[in-house]
Amino acid sequence: MIKAIYFLYKKPGWAVEDFQDYWRTTHADLVCKVPRVRRYFQSHTLLSGYRRPIPPPADGIEEISFDAVEDVKTFETTEPGRSAAADFRNFTDIDRIHRILVEEMTIKEGAVHEDMVKSIEFVTRKPDMPLSDFHRYWEKTHGPIAAKIQVINRYVQSHTLMSEYGKKVPPAYDGIAETWFDGTAAMRASAASPEYAATRDDEANFLEGELPFIITKEIKIV
Repeated sequence: MIKAIYFLYKKPGWAVEDFQDYWRTTHADLVCKVPRVRRYFQSHTLLSGYRRPIPPPADGIEEISFDAVEDVKTFETTEPGRSAAADFRNFTDIDRIHRILVEEMTIKEGAVHEDMVKSIEFVTRKPDMPLSDFHRYWEKTHGPIAAKIQVINRYVQSHTLMSEYGKKVPPAYDGIAETWFDGTAAMRASAASPEYAATRDDEANFLEGELPFIITKEIKIV
């Protein structure tokens, strides 16, 4: 299954609450009409994230899954797809939107419920690391290290497709890492564990700098 990930930023002048409400209702209704959509999730940045000294790196992400890369073209070749894509202008800062196509890999299985919080990290590899080495290391070496953090309920890596790198504009990120927790208290507790320390230490082996991240609530649309 192939997933299109959109990194969204609210339209200038809009309140966060208005942006989230429009996205969850009006925009979601349009996306649901697009043919061949298999799954559709929105992850809204928590309002508490806006009270920090540094604003969040995105106002949320949209994840739309299809059976194949060819099916993603429904946003270009069908009227419902074009309408959903055009609607971004009504509530987002259209000049800042990024989209990557990814393959999802579940590293740690676990049940998810609507009260959970989700951390989403925006992943960028070391510039001198070959893509094939990066993808292999992230999944096979780093993944099992991070999965040892006990309070993580679920852990998914989404790797940017190799075909994305042949385009005129390179992908904004090499993927995202998503981890689910029972709440923000559990998330904070994880940061004090030796498993968390080992995970952060290993990032220097394959990632460039610190990871931008947002803490969100996930909303299942489809």
